[in-house]
Amino acid sequence: MRRIGRRDIVAAILIALVAGAVFTSPPLEALQGLSLDILTALRWELVGDRRDPATSPVVVVAIDGETYDTPPFKGSPTQTWTREIGRVLTGITEGGAKVIGFDVIFPSSIEQSEIPFGDASFGSRLKGFDRDYLIALRKLSDGGKLVLGEILSNDHPDAPYPAQRLAVRNNVRALNVHTDTDDVIRRMPLSFSFDGKPVPAMAVELAARALDAKPETASSGVTTLAGYAIPSAVPNTLTLNFRGMGRDVPAYSFADLRACVEKGDTDFFRRAFGGKVVLLGTILNFEDRKLTSMRLSGGYDGTPGARCALPAPASTVQKARSDIAGVFVHAAFVRNLIERDAVTELGAPLRIILTIAFAAIIACAACMLAPGGALTTWLALTAAYAAVAVGAFVHALALPLTEPALAGLTALGMMTSYRFVIADREERFLRKSFAFYLAPEVINTMVNSGKMPELGGEMRNITMFFSDLAGFSSIAEKMTPAELVALMNEYLSAMTDIIESHGGYVDKYIGDSVVAMFGAPVDDPDHARHAVAAALQCRDRLAELNGSHPAFKGRGLAHRIGLNSGEAVVGNIGSRRRFNYTVMSDTVNLASRLEGANKYFGTTIMASEMTVTQSRGAFTWRELDMVRVQGRDEPIRVSEPLADKNQETQEQGIRAATYAKGLACWRARDFAKAAELFESAAGDDPPCRYFARRARALAANPPPPDWTAVNTLEGK
Repeated sequence: MRRIGRRDIVAAILIALVAGAVFTSPPLEALQGLSLDILTALRWELVGDRRDPATSPVVVVAIDGETYDTPPFKGSPTQTWTREIGRVLTGITEGGAKVIGFDVIFPSSIEQSEIPFGDASFGSRLKGFDRDYLIALRKLSDGGKLVLGEILSNDHPDAPYPAQRLAVRNNVRALNVHTDTDDVIRRMPLSFSFDGKPVPAMAVELAARALDAKPETASSGVTTLAGYAIPSAVPNTLTLNFRGMGRDVPAYSFADLRACVEKGDTDFFRRAFGGKVVLLGTILNFEDRKLTSMRLSGGYDGTPGARCALPAPASTVQKARSDIAGVFVHAAFVRNLIERDAVTELGAPLRIILTIAFAAIIACAACMLAPGGALTTWLALTAAYAAVAVGAFVHALALPLTEPALAGLTALGMMTSYRFVIADREERFLRKSFAFYLAPEVINTMVNSGKMPELGGEMRNITMFFSDLAGFSSIAEKMTPAELVALMNEYLSAMTDIIESHGGYVDKYIGDSVVAMFGAPVDDPDHARHAVAAALQCRDRLAELNGSHPAFKGRGLAHRIGLNSGEAVVGNIGSRRRFNYTVMSDTVNLASRLEGANKYFGTTIMASEMTVTQSRGAFTWRELDMVRVQGRDEPIRVSEPLADKNQETQEQGIRAATYAKGLACWRARDFAKAAELFESAAGDDPPCRYFARRARALAANPPPPDWTAVNTLEGK
């Protein structure tokens, strides 16, 4: 994880502010509506709504396709339906409906027809046709049970014809809707101004009569109905809550209700309409269709209500549609008011703050993580935030959804660009400049701290690794410079790859020698075990190269490796102008001496007792001897690793056991017996041959009584 500096914090804040301000700005206000659409769809898909349509306080009487196909309406102009409409409305009112609202407008009467009919117009022949209908309207209106609808417009107003308006004593309310810039209805107007006074919209008027209350608008602009403060993100509007996607509102076919009147089934009207708000409107596939916030998942034109007299049409299966009949927009409006369930949207300040905060979190993540990790973080946080938003929307609170998500994605892109162009440029420069001189871990520490390397060190417990090619000078004399360079590059690359794969750090190359440490710069509690494993793999890898690589064939290269564990000073050591990350201590010197001691015993790897102990029993060892190396007075016990624990061959096990018996006889001054044991295993084992010679010499010339079993090695 990348460390964040002060400049990065400033950049993240600025990026979040820009992204948040852009996606909550007026030109992109459509995103607020899109959030409502997505939340409506997600709530329906994830939570749904199981309310029984029978409990709905609003029902719809639908002038539908069935009505147009059923006598006496089939083939007749709608202006001739008024008498039947009056009869059905009377039946609904007598059934106990609280109030009836018209979402259909009859702008003319059949009595006004100018079509010639004999020596007069057709309308004049039908004078008095609407008399019963107008009487029914007057009766219902006087009882407070009826409200007609109209469309207010400067260019194309649509209102009931004057006789109807007169019959209801001008008891008419506006059906206008509030359409967003993308032609989607998400909110509805609460009132309209006439002569400087607010007049409630149709749905508000119907809800007010149902609740027996009057809407009141305070000086702050908040409208209250029966104690319910209607939430308004956009002044003088209500945000629609399509909780049931239209399926929670029963829809009764006008044709069936007309037949029910003929049947005289008053009980059906009481069951269907008692205590309800009734909306009369059209449900047709080609007329008065509205796009709403249900458009993404699809809405429904209600749920077919119970039948009274006519059989149900053959095809009654409903499918979700992107648009719904306009009457269900008003039905949802009325229901939201009665059930106090309108959507509450956050005001602009809170939306901006929330969007900026989300973008800031993503910007910080993009500053700390790699692009892939930052993108994963954005996806995870967006999903988590969406879940929270859906949970809030279940309780009719609409949190902004698209604005934070898009602002966060933009912040991610901007921060990634900032890092590539500005912030990480210095990091790339440091890594590129020091990649061939410092350990990757040292570079990471330097980059994370934001500081260039400086002089200093610390005491660490480490394992030193020294290797050197045996007799390489004589081999090199027989090679051309090109051959020598190719050979050394291949050898050193192979050894370095193995060392680094086990967590080691190559300190330096000295000719054909490799100096490495385990346990620094990165802490490694198992540094001894990893160093021994690397040494064994280096031994095996050189054998492979000798057998298969063209540059090594016939060379017979062999190397010696010395391992020692202990305390050492590691850090940036050198002059003030030039220094290296390296190590200093007697632990280093002893590892170097052990590498050279291999030539006495003919071994490839020699490790000190400290390394054997710290490797924690991970390997099978053969103790070689007690030796005193040049520069040290204290003798040390040295051993050779044979293989991983319990992975040694049977021959290695027998040889190690024989060697241990011989070594015990040697230390007991039984040199003749020691010589016999060592010689029995000396066939292809250089340490046995080395000890067999020494044992025979001492058997022939016994040492003095003060002799100790310590081998003092001469030279390095």
